Amino acid sequence: MSKETYFVDVIVPVSVPNRYTYRVPFDWNDKIKEGQLVLVQFGRNKYYSAVVGKIHTRPPKVYEAKYLETIIDERPLVNSFQLSLWEWITDYYMCNPGEVMTTALPGGFKLSSETKIILNRQEELSGELTGQEQSLVTALEHNESLDINKASQLLGKKSIHALVRQMLDRKLILLEEEIKEKYKPRKESWVTLTGEFSTEKGMEKAFSLLGRAAKQEDLLLAYIRETNWKEGECPEIKKSALLEATGFTPAVLKGLVDKGVLQEFQKTTGRIPIFDGTLVPIPKLSEEQELAKGETSSQFLAGKEVVLLHGVTSSGKTEIYAHLIQEQLDRGKQVLYLVPEIALTTQLIQRLQRYFGDAIGVYHSKYTQNERTETYLNVAFGGRYNIILGARSSLFLPFSNLGLIIVDEEHETSYKQFESNPRYHARDTAIVLAKLHNARVLLGSATPSLEVYYHAKTEKYGLVKLNKRYGNQTLPEIWCADEADHKRRKLMRSHFTDMVVQHVAAALENKEQVILFQNRRGYSPLWMCESCGWVPGCDRCDVSLTYHKMKHTLNCHLCGYTVQPPRQCEACGSKSLKMLGYGTEKLEEELHTFYPDARIARMDLDTTRGKDAFQNLINDLEDKKIDILVGTQMVTKGLDFENVSLVVVMGADRLLKYPDFRSYERAYQLLAQVSGRAGRREKKGKVIIQTHQPEHWIIKRVMENDYEGMYAQEIQDRKTYRYPPFYRLIRFDLSHREKEKTYYAANLLARLLREKLGRDLLGPEYPAIARVRNRFHMHILLKYSRTASLEKVRSYIEDKLLTYHQDNQTKGVYVQVDVDPV
Repeated sequence: MSKETYFVDVIVPVSVPNRYTYRVPFDWNDKIKEGQLVLVQFGRNKYYSAVVGKIHTRPPKVYEAKYLETIIDERPLVNSFQLSLWEWITDYYMCNPGEVMTTALPGGFKLSSETKIILNRQEELSGELTGQEQSLVTALEHNESLDINKASQLLGKKSIHALVRQMLDRKLILLEEEIKEKYKPRKESWVTLTGEFSTEKGMEKAFSLLGRAAKQEDLLLAYIRETNWKEGECPEIKKSALLEATGFTPAVLKGLVDKGVLQEFQKTTGRIPIFDGTLVPIPKLSEEQELAKGETSSQFLAGKEVVLLHGVTSSGKTEIYAHLIQEQLDRGKQVLYLVPEIALTTQLIQRLQRYFGDAIGVYHSKYTQNERTETYLNVAFGGRYNIILGARSSLFLPFSNLGLIIVDEEHETSYKQFESNPRYHARDTAIVLAKLHNARVLLGSATPSLEVYYHAKTEKYGLVKLNKRYGNQTLPEIWCADEADHKRRKLMRSHFTDMVVQHVAAALENKEQVILFQNRRGYSPLWMCESCGWVPGCDRCDVSLTYHKMKHTLNCHLCGYTVQPPRQCEACGSKSLKMLGYGTEKLEEELHTFYPDARIARMDLDTTRGKDAFQNLINDLEDKKIDILVGTQMVTKGLDFENVSLVVVMGADRLLKYPDFRSYERAYQLLAQVSGRAGRREKKGKVIIQTHQPEHWIIKRVMENDYEGMYAQEIQDRKTYRYPPFYRLIRFDLSHREKEKTYYAANLLARLLREKLGRDLLGPEYPAIARVRNRFHMHILLKYSRTASLEKVRSYIEDKLLTYHQDNQTKGVYVQVDVDPV
């Protein structure tokens, strides 16, 4: 055993700028490894599980290193690729290592002395318990929950973090967070033969018991046939499989159970279901697809690390992805398939599992902490998953042999983390992750982001085009319904033009399905007093409240504030209140009035909060149980429905008036993507865009499917006004509960930054919504050339932030740095 004194720099899940150094006890010199979870004391009385970064022999200069408390997991849970990626994210996005760790690891790995644990009463205790496990189970039986500190005291041990991790793996306990997520183990009903009937004589007795119950006899015969029953055995079969094979109802089975011939019991299955269907070959590619796949592979072989596949909607990009995935699997490589929305995983997983079975796993935020932990460990040690389909958080899984990353719908803003640090962009981070693994990145989109398309046109990235729909399907016809003209001629039917009403009726008459897109949820976005113009607003944010009719509440979509609708104006007392505008909820109600026999559903944040809500809606649309689907931009995200012949876009004008330099690009992308949902098989689809501005150049480009025209005009404006891809952006968001303090702090920081960055600094300015959750916000925007040194710019900013924080009047003002805002 080495007798050198080792030190480790650890990452603690706390927002501090530096890693912290601890001393390794001599006895652990041969055990300590980079990427292990260890227990450390940080602060006076707090203990955290931390990740070991570098191991070295240099003691810290400004403090005495404490000893590590425990090695929680002897296997390194974080590999060297992940540690390098974390370091890049910390530097590039100007955040703290602990913030990256908090985002990257499932909750089960981030234990602290305040972490609350609870007994998992839904799982039967399996296997013998050790003395320590039994003591903790006993303690939890007498307490609803315990934090780890309290549990340590009850057990008379300084630390039980390793014990807690062990019991979490065995599913003996849960973190309290799991209870908040309403976690329930997945259970399935199974059927088996009762033991006394397992012999030939027993089986004769069973049939005699059934008497004249012919259906029960048939079901028992089916059980024998489906399970290949042999004398002396009591084989098990899924209840659903047995009933499906016979077509009988559960009542027939209940008769056999009541007579004691069969027994029904529950089995707890894995949280992540095992694919039990039949694998099918990946479909053969068309000539155009084969050419695109070959060109993609050639560009990878020629040294292009990133290739953009620019394919029109319904051109069959997913099948090309599947063939490229198979090539990687044949080489023994792992594949990461990124999608922008959880909604997409539900449909894609079904398609890809038919090709790859249990080699594919899913990872996203709708999974519970236990499910995420299970997937994480499987990627690290299990070897079950060689393909991961997931949202942006799946970038942080412990890949060790990555060959390809697919970023589908790369233009989507959902790839950017908005709410908390690190504010990373998954597409850009994926490119860095691939470089660490010497892997390749395939970016796919029918409407690429201008930055990515610029890099492809200037040959920094490879470019492959797929201009035809699969099977020579034609692109949909796109028409404009001039809302102003319809109003003038009194042809409006509530919020719908006469053109829309007639075409929806025609689609329903032909037994076809309709998608109606409105990028605003709720019933009505505005209540207003007709006498004085008063509008009910949020008490905490500078926005009006949206009316939700189903709940009969006025809601703030920023902070969640909710009140009952007023009966009269709170300003002048008038009872003349009217609702202005419309959201998805109101459109759904009006469609029921126009088409009373139609089956209408809604897909927005309010109807998809449940874990399986996306899947259920998608299944119902695919099974033709829905005639009209009303939705927000969730319905634009690459979903594929063969019977949708008509897409209607409501409120297109709002997309064109958003105060952002990317608004025209985003409007084109959204309109083109939602149009692509129409006519995706042999039927030619129709799209109606309802707008007051039918002559707007963006709408013209959408109607002509002219991405190149949109790109040419927008890229010139970007160059003229110094925006990406020619310049990089960093936005500083300052906020405080006092407006004056925010104003002072923002102007101070702007003054400090202008010393060297004057020409490239805009602001400070109040954003469109200046107050959110009772905090006033101001923005400063820095533009700097791509030729400038990133390290020097970031170093200068960090130096000025240190000077800024030394001013006493800035205390309590929160500064958020957002690199590459979208």
